[in-house]
Amino acid sequence: MLPLWRALPLWRALYTGFTIGCAGTFHSSLALRSSWSCQQRSYCGSDEVQKAQRAAAQRAAPTIFSKILDRTLPADIIYEDDQCLAFRDVAPQAPVHFLVIPKVQIPRISQVSAEDKELLGHLLVTASHLAQKEGLANGYRIVINDGQQGAQSVYHLHLHVIGGRQMRWPPG
Repeated sequence: MLPLWRALPLWRALYTGFTIGCAGTFHSSLALRSSWSCQQRSYCGSDEVQKAQRAAAQRAAPTIFSKILDRTLPADIIYEDDQCLAFRDVAPQAPVHFLVIPKVQIPRISQVSAEDKELLGHLLVTASHLAQKEGLANGYRIVINDGQQGAQSVYHLHLHVIGGRQMRWPPG
């Protein structure tokens, strides 16, 4: 059995939050002792991270999703109602990968308010029903990216529904 002082760095690596810096490193965001130094590892090989960094700089521009909503950009739409739209992802990460977006533009999940409670519930229920319709009875993952460090590349709230294969843990 490992002594606690030897297991502590492993515990930190497994259970602390990480932040991704623009220089392509991630740092532990929790330091239990002041002498703890942050771990660093190269990470910026991901196109999504680079897209998120560019998108953060141009949030005010119309998004690709607003163009899909107003039909100026085509999409493989699988569902629509008065509150949301669902369509297949153009760069799927699994055999089934679709997005559910609200028709009202909310830039980030971190910017929702109490008034959005009903809409957020509707998005999740819609994602669940569509996942079943898409044959994901054995499970799936719902992902919401938030902000630059969360690799959000489109500043219009959206739920990724990903399935049809075994997911790995931890994600990202």
